[in-house]
This record gives sequence, structure tokens and C-alpha cells, in this order.
Amino acid sequence: MSRIKIDVPDHFPFYTEMEVRITDINYGGHVGNDRFLVYVQEARQQFLASKGYTELDVAGNGLIMADAAIRFKREIRYGQKLVIGVLANDFERMSFDLIYGIFIKEEDGSQVLAGAAKTNMVYYNYSTQKKVSLSPQVISTLSQT
Repeated sequence: MSRIKIDVPDHFPFYTEMEVRITDINYGGHVGNDRFLVYVQEARQQFLASKGYTELDVAGNGLIMADAAIRFKREIRYGQKLVIGVLANDFERMSFDLIYGIFIKEEDGSQVLAGAAKTNMVYYNYSTQKKVSLSPQVISTLSQT
């Protein structure tokens, strides 16, 4: 099987910071792979909130994650500070991708890439339980840099 490729941009339009909790650590002494999706979910919530949205209300409709990919680059340890960047791109009629860069914030302020993720988000009407088309306004708001 070929390796997953996720292009991490040099700059993200949105960043958030988190600290690694003891509950994030697995038996190997580093962050468990499942925790990456938790970090991604939190970053996604904060990204959407910065645009005035929630996952259940993006201009009247919600979002459903269709798939997720993660690329691990470095171990993350308890107590480290993380900076997570989020970028919306690859807009299609009813979906778009979110790209995440997960960086370890070093004591000198520099950042080292620890991993990357990509989720495909489908625009969804929870009342009718059907996919719906993204409006130009939603695309414009989500893609602002």
C-alpha cells in the first residue's frame, strides 16, 4: 500500500493551541493515534466558530465527515504544547476538504511538524437527511485567508 500524501501548506489561515494531556498518552508513552482525530475535531470546532459556524449550523445546514486521513511524522509527549493549523480547500458541489497541520511548539517558539490530517466534510441537511449544495457564500467564508 502506498503512503498517504497530505500537502501541508507553509501557512494556515487559522491556528489554535492545545496542550497534551496525560489522558492523551498511550502505553507507548506518546500520544495515541486516535488522539490525533480528537485534536483535529477540536481544531475544526474552533475554526468553524471563528467563521461564526458550528458543525450543526453552517449557514443553516450541518457537516458530516466523509473520510479522514492522518500522516504521522513525530512522537508527541505529555505536556508538550501543540499548534494546529486549519485550511479549507478543494471545494466541490457538496463537500470540501479541511487540511490540518499539527505542530509541536518548541520552547524557543519554533514549530516542528508532528503530523498532518485531512478530512472531507459533506454539507448536510440533518432535517431531510440529504446532502445539499454548498452556497457561494459558505465557500467564500470558509476559504478566507
